[in-house]
Amino acid sequence: MLTKAAIRTVATGAWAVLLALGQPAMAQQGGHDAAALARAQAAMAPHPGKAVYEQSCAACHNQPEATRAPSLDTLKAMRYQTILYALNEGKMKVQASLLNATQKAAVIDYLVGREATSDEWLTSSMCGPERRTAKLDGPATVTGFGFDPKNHRQLSASQAGLRTADMRNLELAWAMGFPKATQMRSQPAIVGSTLFLPVADAQRLFAIDISAQPCVQWVYSHETPLRTSAAFGQLPNGRKVVVFSDIASKVHMLDAATGQLLWIEYVGLYPLSLTTGTPAIHGDRVYVPISQYEISLGGNNDHECCRTHGAVTALDATTGKKIWTAHTMEEAKPVRDRGDGKMIYGPSGAPIWTSPAIDAKRGVLYVGTGEATSEPAAPTTDAILAIDLKDGRIRWSFQATENDIFLTACARNRNGLNCPKNSVHRDVDFGASVIIAQRADGSDVLLAGQKSGTLWALDPDRDGKLLWRQDFGEGSPLGGIHWGIAYDGTRVFAPINRPYASFTAKTFGSQKPGLHAVRVDNGAVEWTYTATPDCTGKRAELVKACETNIGFSGAPTVIDGAVISGSLDGFLHAFDAKTGELLFKFDTARAFDTFNGVTATGGSIDNATIVAANGMLFVSSGYGLFGQMPGNVLLAFRPKAKQTPVTPSP
Repeated sequence: MLTKAAIRTVATGAWAVLLALGQPAMAQQGGHDAAALARAQAAMAPHPGKAVYEQSCAACHNQPEATRAPSLDTLKAMRYQTILYALNEGKMKVQASLLNATQKAAVIDYLVGREATSDEWLTSSMCGPERRTAKLDGPATVTGFGFDPKNHRQLSASQAGLRTADMRNLELAWAMGFPKATQMRSQPAIVGSTLFLPVADAQRLFAIDISAQPCVQWVYSHETPLRTSAAFGQLPNGRKVVVFSDIASKVHMLDAATGQLLWIEYVGLYPLSLTTGTPAIHGDRVYVPISQYEISLGGNNDHECCRTHGAVTALDATTGKKIWTAHTMEEAKPVRDRGDGKMIYGPSGAPIWTSPAIDAKRGVLYVGTGEATSEPAAPTTDAILAIDLKDGRIRWSFQATENDIFLTACARNRNGLNCPKNSVHRDVDFGASVIIAQRADGSDVLLAGQKSGTLWALDPDRDGKLLWRQDFGEGSPLGGIHWGIAYDGTRVFAPINRPYASFTAKTFGSQKPGLHAVRVDNGAVEWTYTATPDCTGKRAELVKACETNIGFSGAPTVIDGAVISGSLDGFLHAFDAKTGELLFKFDTARAFDTFNGVTATGGSIDNATIVAANGMLFVSSGYGLFGQMPGNVLLAFRPKAKQTPVTPSP
């Protein structure tokens, strides 16, 4: 930053140059000299938004590993509209309430400038008229988070068009970039040759023709950033649809062929409600899980903590009308004085981050819940719930961790007024969606992965009775089994995350990042892949804390006899499902040439982004939260023998 004295020095130099030009030039310039000098001084002065950022934003965004906030670099890669929405309507509304409109505009201008994001790339990337309408007569390969109602996350060779042997011979076929995107968090649905991809930051869902030369069939845009993955289904009248939710807890139903909006329904229970898990279409209903972000605000002493809780809402698939809501607990009431005359409210918490597994045989759906956010911790926190499909009644619940009351800020300051006085304080919710699997004797078993690092097996016919458990270390708020598990008919694959990039390896005790293959019948570990860092070449600069930021956080995918998984340091891996042999490894943390001409880079692979169809493997790369690497690219891989050159479609 230049001091006032430095600015005066530069200004004096500018006047000296003008004097050297001679009096005629000075006379000709006249009053413009003062204006030019003023512009020079303004250019050298600090941006007014920088002070706003440092005073109101830096405390969280400069330490993203601890606060779960996007880093400064990630913020600078976002769209103007994304940050504006966050400040005025979204997650940052409370924090930004002390800023006036001028300050908000200044800080956004400091972060991303004023230039609107160009959409010129869409013109050249749109399909020709004959390919604009999605052809939906082909098989529905990926219909939701778990690919099927039981959440197996498994594709056969015929579904994917890929065999296990093909994994050894994969090569990048094409890449597609999305301007000003930082979180490629949403898994696409695939039907026939159409891939339906929500891009949260872009506030759009793209229908992409993945046959022959890729192109965009249609685009659905909304003023609110999107959030969940996409699900595909068919209404009772035969209409084929795509459904997803946005960051404002609104569910969107689109005609899958044309992108026409059919309905929008708000499902939030509170202003701090959130939708994270993918909605599930089953029969004539849409089942929507509801989470919350009070966990991020509750530790603030100015916040009245805490009132929100999670739920599942059933909507009429044709109209969007609410049918029932299953609450994870009763409404919060005053519990105790927190010490300053203000009350703590409870119970609260048990958000549902997971996507429902549908058990049509028993007439229930299964979801996992998160931690409590205030005392007392309800028995439905850190639990698996079986909810009746017809009326929303909770038939049974299995609690994995008791008394887990957690607020993000309390991890840094346990003495905050809202921080729990008596809690295990672990934040080990169920982020991985439940799988309905089968044992060798034909009996069903529920598989659930927890951030504690524990894989659970429950009996659905005995109210969730524990059959076995397998522990992979102590877990953590972002560690353990994070976003998902997958099942191949014999084994369940459990990825283990390493949460905070800035921590050292010694911090994690027995928890080792990687992937485990576990026998469904008895919980025995068949093989383990332990991740190791790669800081060679440019990766030492590109990958933040590359020595430790190597967790397997995203949900894996089974294709034929292979299991595909991504890591936070940007690697895509393919393993032999039986032996654990590494068949393929590809570094996505780099720049890519794209068929649509958009500048694109990969980053962390997280959440749920790996799918396949039509002989191609698709993965989205980039996840700019928690100190991880942002990115904005969709990658398509194909066995080398099948690859053909890709050029933009007319």
